[in-house]
Amino acid sequence: MRSHYCGELNESHVDQEVSLCGWVHRRRDHGGVIFLDVRDREGLTQVVFDPDTVESFALAESVRSEYVVQVKGRVRLRPQGTGNADMVTGQIEVLGKGLVILNASNTPPIQLDEHVEVGEEVRLHYRYIDLRRPEMAERLRFRSKVTNTVRNFLDENGFLDIETPLLTKATPEGARDYLVPSRTHPNRFFALPQSPQLFKQILMAAGMDRYYQIAKCFRDEDLRADRQPEFTQIDVETSFMDEEQIMSMMEVLIHHVFKSHMDVDLGTFPRITFAEAMRRYGSDKPDLRIDLELVDIADLMSDVDFKVFSGPAKDPESRVVALRVPEGAGISRKVIDSYTDFVGIYGAKGLAWIKVNDISAGVDGLQSPIIKFMPEATVLALMAKLGAQTGDIIFFGADKEKVVNEAIGALRVKVAGDLGQVREGWAPLWVIDFPMFESTSDGGLTSLHHPFTAPACDADELQANPKQALSRAYDMVLNGTELGGGSIRINKPDMQQSVFKVLGIGEEEATEKFGFLLDALSYGCPPHGGIAFGLDRLIMLMTGASSIRDVIAFPKTQSAACPLTNAPGTVSAKQLKELNIRLREQEKSKV
Repeated sequence: MRSHYCGELNESHVDQEVSLCGWVHRRRDHGGVIFLDVRDREGLTQVVFDPDTVESFALAESVRSEYVVQVKGRVRLRPQGTGNADMVTGQIEVLGKGLVILNASNTPPIQLDEHVEVGEEVRLHYRYIDLRRPEMAERLRFRSKVTNTVRNFLDENGFLDIETPLLTKATPEGARDYLVPSRTHPNRFFALPQSPQLFKQILMAAGMDRYYQIAKCFRDEDLRADRQPEFTQIDVETSFMDEEQIMSMMEVLIHHVFKSHMDVDLGTFPRITFAEAMRRYGSDKPDLRIDLELVDIADLMSDVDFKVFSGPAKDPESRVVALRVPEGAGISRKVIDSYTDFVGIYGAKGLAWIKVNDISAGVDGLQSPIIKFMPEATVLALMAKLGAQTGDIIFFGADKEKVVNEAIGALRVKVAGDLGQVREGWAPLWVIDFPMFESTSDGGLTSLHHPFTAPACDADELQANPKQALSRAYDMVLNGTELGGGSIRINKPDMQQSVFKVLGIGEEEATEKFGFLLDALSYGCPPHGGIAFGLDRLIMLMTGASSIRDVIAFPKTQSAACPLTNAPGTVSAKQLKELNIRLREQEKSKV
């Protein structure tokens, strides 16, 4: 039906007869001449109909936005002075000789104009129209190209593309599973995989050596801008490589992707430990484009009368920090109050601050409601330790270590963004030396990554002091976003049993849940490790989208629903009966 895509025409096609197919992006009537901007996935071409072609001109008068049409005509240069430098096809136009309306369109509920804001619920309900917008179409094209580049790189480096099951067994991976009832095995359930973790380890035990998969994964968890109930991973596993070799190869991959598609050289990937990242930035995925750092001040605050500071300063499980923000003294009290609300999201009970109006005036040059609670010598020592300058503002966090890290770490990013203190460009890094475990609210331990991560110590040390044990895990971070996480895996059954024991998983439970893995480890499983990159997050960063929902063709909403198909939906009584499932009646709301 067509000879060319709309977006590929240029001056080299002048005087050629062409046939174009696409959607009417815009129709304009100018002095008896009708202009149609015809759009397909490759771009726009301006088509001109004049009254000489009577039948086509009459049809052109009847078309509206989003009509699907076929246009035949001759390519010509636009008249002098009417070119459009912002369009690839901006120097040519097609003189229309024939027009066929392939399908009419109702008035679209979404204007396909980049300057028109449309609510996300509407966009997702009419996703097939939303995806016609040039910026959305370009993101999906870009995603396809990046995915192809990743596949080619891994293929060329000896990795095998192997599919793993989507119907599997529930495993503890840090989030709730999506469960699938089995009709053929009454009262039993499959789970959709949170990742292909165990299967790719078994592939290493099977001697596949290097595996990858562009894998669909599922997690039934609360959503954020960078989370979806179903998402896509670039999943990689390899045998007989240590963490240094794996990280080096993955750096080359990401360098290659950015250079190929954005002509960006990411430069070196510095490495910092988890402990250093938390100490300096309050986050295990710090944005290194921001110079602001957290400074521990417990040594100065342990003896002050201000119990908000002195209490946490004396508590080994708490932390007192200061965040100096250059040129922040102009922040209004209203904005400070909004920051107080912001840190409250992370459990902080308040936000203390000091404005440095004149550092040369000593305490008299400082403005804050908390200075009166601290000796002058302590305040001056604090200013010296922080290197405070006139025009600064200093924010404080004092609470349990987790609360302080999360609250002030997030404030660091927010304030820098608000004040324009985030450098342009890209700041990649590796975070290494993660703890094996973290404490749970009931006093137990849980895996910081997953229970198949290898510890950096032997089994005896792990059992003796699990809270101090480090793992052989590594995360790639870019501009404050975790691009990927991986580790060297446990490849011996006795070490895997030791980790299960620390986690309170007894032998019987371990055998019931992970017997197939323990068996695989006991039949000559090689040393192995891998990584999984979030493809959606990677594309979000590379395209500058604000949410991964803008780089996924058919995403879910914040409530894990699909407005397009109205999923999740109800099922018939017959289906439920076949699955041996009876629904529990929802309690009626009391009037």
